[in-house]
Amino acid sequence: MLVQVEAVGQVADGRATVRVCSEVGAAAALWCGDPTGVGREHHVEWTVEEDVVWGGNTRPATSFSPGVDEEEGGRIVFRGRLGLTGDGGAMLEVAGTHILFDLADPPPSTAVDGTWVEVSVERNSVSLWPYLL
Repeated sequence: MLVQVEAVGQVADGRATVRVCSEVGAAAALWCGDPTGVGREHHVEWTVEEDVVWGGNTRPATSFSPGVDEEEGGRIVFRGRLGLTGDGGAMLEVAGTHILFDLADPPPSTAVDGTWVEVSVERNSVSLWPYLL
């Protein structure tokens, strides 16, 4: 996903918190790239250190379009198509970008495979890694 990266602040371990703006929304997350990369456009990989919990942090989407938004309370909501991998994992496709997740027990029904969902996660569990195409 191509995003514009803007500086927001730093967390206790010295990493930068950045706001990323894309065609499908904006959110603040931890930046894992070179500090000189802030203030520019990048292709990024989203890493989320939180499991998909069906009926907890994951639910059917009310809108069938990709999105990245912030909620009150420091949470980021990803909206996309959920794909179950069959090995205890899931992949969320958001505007052509794939975000990998682990599934919490009990896993969701296979009936949700390929459906639009919203996954709400703590902002501090989300990291952005820039990469070159």
